[in-house]
Amino acid sequence: MPDIQEFQPVLDFLLGLPGVAVYSLIAACSTLDNIFPIVPSDTFVIAGAVLADRGVRDPAAIFATAWVANTAGALFVYGLARRQGRSVFEERRWGRRLLRPQQLRSISRFYRRHGPWAIFFFRCIPVLRMVVPAFAGFVELGAVRALVPIIAASFVWNALMVWAGIFFSRNVNRLLEVVGQANAGLLAVAVVVAGLIAIWWFRSRREEEAGAAPSDSGG
Repeated sequence: MPDIQEFQPVLDFLLGLPGVAVYSLIAACSTLDNIFPIVPSDTFVIAGAVLADRGVRDPAAIFATAWVANTAGALFVYGLARRQGRSVFEERRWGRRLLRPQQLRSISRFYRRHGPWAIFFFRCIPVLRMVVPAFAGFVELGAVRALVPIIAASFVWNALMVWAGIFFSRNVNRLLEVVGQANAGLLAVAVVVAGLIAIWWFRSRREEEAGAAPSDSGG
């Protein structure tokens, strides 16, 4: 999240745009956030909400634009990954290096057991949110079990961003402080989760190699 020196130009920039351009920009950033995590989608949503509180834009339209666009981007990623399916990891060299069949089966079991709750949780975590729809598609998780938590998480997250922008619009410094603290906490969670995933990735490979060694030597 930018500081006040970086945030104020965003407000001024949006203030100088016509309404259609503001909503289009928010929609584009919210969609691309599912592919490129560096896209500052939250910044534009919050800035749009600040302008809405000041009577320049409509808060319901800001929220609906961000929610629908973010959800549509996630559903596109899910659909594309599901269409590609497991062949990405079974037929392509980089896919086989990234995940071995046993690891992919483990991810599939996790999604089928905890899919909806895990998807909802990780969709609210920076960086990790972009990989959740993709792997839900790769393991061919059912559409309802995948889409409902994606839609719900996007609703909650964007509602919070719009609420924050409106609530703190008269004190942008405080807004950035609160959002910065929240993002720092979520980023810390993302680092911990990523570390646990990395530990699982290395350990599962070692266990597979250890289990395959006796059979190889016996042959």
